[in-house]
Amino acid sequence: MYDILVVGAGTAGLSAGIYGVRQNKSVLILEANTFGGQIINTPDIENYPGIAHTSGFDFAMGLYQQAIDLGVEYRQARVASIEDAGDHKIAVLEDGDRIASRTIILATGAKNRPLGLAHEKEWIGRGISYCATCDGMFYRKKIVAVNGGGNTALEDAEFLSNIVEKVYVIHRRDQFRGEPVRVEKLRARENVEFVLNANITALLGQDRLEALEVTDKITGEKRIIKVNGLFVAIGQAPENMIFSNVVGLDKGGYIVAGEDCRTNVDGIFAAGDTRTKTVRQLTTAASDGAVAALAAVAYIHDNEMSA
Repeated sequence: MYDILVVGAGTAGLSAGIYGVRQNKSVLILEANTFGGQIINTPDIENYPGIAHTSGFDFAMGLYQQAIDLGVEYRQARVASIEDAGDHKIAVLEDGDRIASRTIILATGAKNRPLGLAHEKEWIGRGISYCATCDGMFYRKKIVAVNGGGNTALEDAEFLSNIVEKVYVIHRRDQFRGEPVRVEKLRARENVEFVLNANITALLGQDRLEALEVTDKITGEKRIIKVNGLFVAIGQAPENMIFSNVVGLDKGGYIVAGEDCRTNVDGIFAAGDTRTKTVRQLTTAASDGAVAALAAVAYIHDNEMSA
């Protein structure tokens, strides 16, 4: 029986682990893929307080090592479901193993949102990518497009502009959601072209991506843009349906939890990008991890006092 079971080893999950063990609680973190979450693909972090510059990989590695050194247990395993057993909770793994804990912190983050167009899935790795830092070097001196208007899209475009011949930044609005300073950096680059108020309406090619059909939202005019690659950065979607029989989800699939990270079930908390919130940043993920862990500790103590 663990005190705190954390599902997900991104920034929120690892931060929760650190705060949990520092309160002398036993903590196990379960992660289906690899520790670090989405941030591990970011080449340069420059907005985390106290750290002027670091790579996402180095940040994630440091966070993981700190958690392990403090005594957090880590296991690579995929959770299939969770159960509320009253005074304790159970995580059921895909392999059938059942792990009991007094509390659970759900910190599963979110995955990249697809365009939903024909050929998208089959052309992943053949012109379609969701990670510029992972695949950008395959397009050296070629022509690519980035679809999106947030910081991730802008970061991807900036990174790619140092490698490729040309970058088209395609966004459905005329204003970006990302930081203005990043937009201005891109505007100053001669090999970056903005295609605004436009949607990608078709992926064209034979057995791989060769061009994009882009439709102007105002005029309806269609334009064919020849590219060698497309990097999709149009946001993220949570993977919380496996928890839906226990905790409440909003219409977007995010776990309903406020700034206290408490869900509708006592003893189950949600931290980071997986929960309902207006700001999803590295700093808020770390903050959520701390808040959720301390809330879990308080819940355990309250139960001990009332026993």
